[in-house]
Amino acid sequence: MPEPIQLPPQAQQLLLQMQSFQQQLQSVMLQKETMHIQKIELEGAKAELEKAGEREEVYKVVGPLLVRGAKTELKKEIEEKLETIVLRAKSVDKQEEKLKEKLKESQQKLQEIFKSLAPQGEHRHAPDSEGMGTEAE
Repeated sequence: MPEPIQLPPQAQQLLLQMQSFQQQLQSVMLQKETMHIQKIELEGAKAELEKAGEREEVYKVVGPLLVRGAKTELKKEIEEKLETIVLRAKSVDKQEEKLKEKLKESQQKLQEIFKSLAPQGEHRHAPDSEGMGTEAE
């Protein structure tokens, strides 16, 4: 039975970085989901507001209260919130792509380290970004 290989400090550091990137990516994905839900809710509110007649009273929630508001003002407020969410979503998408790229680069570096550790002709399994083994030569 072969002895377990001690990972070089560089590989250990890469694994820690990858773990951090994965945690950041999970956080970004959660933000995206939250913004998507907010966008759907705002689009629904906007649609309902557009159905309301010009003379109908409309209300908005302010904390625990319902406050009467002008339809045009409420519509403007909703459109501004939608615009803000769309801009934030673009920013979060960029974050997600950067994190995925960092994960991919780290995985490739780690695979190179594992290749250099493997004796000639022997195959080792290097962890991929999901912690699953991929065959490295």
